[in-house]
Amino acid sequence: MTINTVFTELSSFLGDRISCSKSDLRQHGASESHFAPAPPDAVAWPETTDEVSRIMQICHRDRIPVVPFGAGTSLEGHTSAVSGGLSLDMSRMNAVVSADPGDMIAVVESGLRREELNHELRTLGVFFPVDPGANASIGGMAATRASGTTTVRYGSMRQNVLGLTVVLADGRVIKTGSKAAKSASGYDMTALFLGSEGTLGIITELTLRLHGIPENISAGICAFPDMQSAVGAVQQVIQMGVPMARIEFVDAASARAFNGYAGTDMPDCPHLLVEFHGSPTAVTEASQSFGEIAEEFGATGYEHATRTEDRNALWKLRHHAYYAVLALRPGARAVVTDICVPISKLAQAVEETRADIAASGLLGPILGHVGDGNFHATLLIEQGNASELATAKELARRMSDRALSMGGTITGEHGVGMGKLNLMEAEHGAAWQLMGDIKSVLDPTGILNPGKLVPQD
Repeated sequence: MTINTVFTELSSFLGDRISCSKSDLRQHGASESHFAPAPPDAVAWPETTDEVSRIMQICHRDRIPVVPFGAGTSLEGHTSAVSGGLSLDMSRMNAVVSADPGDMIAVVESGLRREELNHELRTLGVFFPVDPGANASIGGMAATRASGTTTVRYGSMRQNVLGLTVVLADGRVIKTGSKAAKSASGYDMTALFLGSEGTLGIITELTLRLHGIPENISAGICAFPDMQSAVGAVQQVIQMGVPMARIEFVDAASARAFNGYAGTDMPDCPHLLVEFHGSPTAVTEASQSFGEIAEEFGATGYEHATRTEDRNALWKLRHHAYYAVLALRPGARAVVTDICVPISKLAQAVEETRADIAASGLLGPILGHVGDGNFHATLLIEQGNASELATAKELARRMSDRALSMGGTITGEHGVGMGKLNLMEAEHGAAWQLMGDIKSVLDPTGILNPGKLVPQD
């Protein structure tokens, strides 16, 4: 059958929650990064797991590609409908099903966004800690195994998702995991779907691990004379066991971007942005320890922020870094890199990356979650400039090769999508083909997010 016939069948129970309008197709085929638009043929907005199951049964029968869509904040083309088909927008499945502060667990629908979840939880004295910066959907964060600014303290989605409800390609509904703190029962199916990027099934519900809102929170920022000093301070802080909740790095170009975008007056040099959680005594001791180490590495201007509004302003600045960097070259697109290396290799990786970017002639500010060895370069290119795009891709390739040679990974948090597809064999070898074999079992007709993550037939 054709997509038009399937559209008619889906309309019988979705009503006006399925669309072929050009504006809806354009929105669901666009990307935050440099990828060309790849719109679907139709967009559907399910409201229940049962509806997702019915949709998948029909699409499986007629071999219609299905691309799950959360908030559209991915940077590797995850939601691009490169084979057309149906974009499955999960945004109407956005409820907090239950929240139990006694067990420190919440059950949520996959379309719920991170900020809205924490708004719902705040009166219970708990929060969900994974913070990728963007106000992403919880399902999308699970599908890319996201992490972010707080990973150094609380872990990534891998540590904070206990169970899932997943609709498979043929419409079967399975549940993985449990509400228990641990289990030795069979294969870890939850882990299999975390990071699968919509290629194995559609996540509709998640059981999440919650954490208590800290008694005291303090944030700070300080400037360093050069990149090597800042990264050296990070290594020392981690190796000394100072309990950090966040420790973020921005280089001089990023600081200039913040100043132009948000009207700040950061010195034109690298900075560390930090945060501490705990009792008042523990926070004070950690902050003092960090300040002493930072001073040994030449840091100046270490400022504390304990008021909520001041801390929020600091992290809002960091969370908007991507748009601040884009503003350095109006009209430009970005090739966003994302590597993660062992902490012992961090200084070398950052410095060699900086030298590579400087030699390329491109503008590419560096920032990242350096507390866990993860950093990004945002390489700005003129739209339609094939030469600059090729240069940026070569830089990204060199960064990935460097990370692998250091025992790291080609992506710390953004995922593979189609942007890093050509790097997967270098990292995983024969295991990458095994990923494709697993997909062929769960999705034999290849309709789930084709063109992403696994080897392509």
